[in-house]
Amino acid sequence: MRIYGLIGYPLEHSYSETWFNKQFQANGTDARYLNIPIEDIGQIHLIVSGDPRLAGLNITIPHKVSVIPHLDNLTRQARRIGAVNAVRVIRDPGGIRLIGHNTDWEGFYRSVRDMITPIHRKALILGTGGSARAVAYALDMLGIGYLFVSRNPRSRNQISYQQISPSLIKDHLLIVNATPVGMYPRASLRPPIPYRHLVEKHILFDLVYNPEETLFLKSGKEKGATVRNGYGMLTLQAGLSWDFWNSHGQG
Repeated sequence: MRIYGLIGYPLEHSYSETWFNKQFQANGTDARYLNIPIEDIGQIHLIVSGDPRLAGLNITIPHKVSVIPHLDNLTRQARRIGAVNAVRVIRDPGGIRLIGHNTDWEGFYRSVRDMITPIHRKALILGTGGSARAVAYALDMLGIGYLFVSRNPRSRNQISYQQISPSLIKDHLLIVNATPVGMYPRASLRPPIPYRHLVEKHILFDLVYNPEETLFLKSGKEKGATVRNGYGMLTLQAGLSWDFWNSHGQG
């Protein structure tokens, strides 16, 4: 039996374990998927060396960026994005090697592209972590400009939440929540943007999928905006992760 797993902390919100194991059972695949909650990403080598059946990992918050120094190689996409959410474990006579990849960007790209119209040329990405970087890469592929919104902006293409003005909201008709704000069990929270200025032309996309309708999405829906959660992105990136784990490239 091959073992796959999800590394992050905490993991109570995640549906990945259930989703993968349902797929394995339905397809008769001799494999199992486990949640592996760890606070210190430096433990990844102990985890991989401790079970020779472990063949692949997904990486989630807060480790998508901090995992990179612990890997032996990166795919072109992961290197450009600067974040990893899938790791292939290669075992050969030379030892164990870990190859990092990013499937988040394509999962988001496929999930959002049918919503985009010619008026959606600018986006606000809420957050600056690994997921936000993958979203930015996908928006580059779609030809959509963007600004990152951060609690602590540090570069010229980042602004603070306090800097989101009515005119900025009006000009950026796609808003993507790439933070865990509003995720179970803290579902009563939402990112602090001026929701009163949203209009029907807006698209609100939340990478969070638990709960199914976050307060962020509910607030957008109340203003007539088009909304979508991250469940479709989850399943798409999971399938892409499976393909990566079972491919033979070295990064």
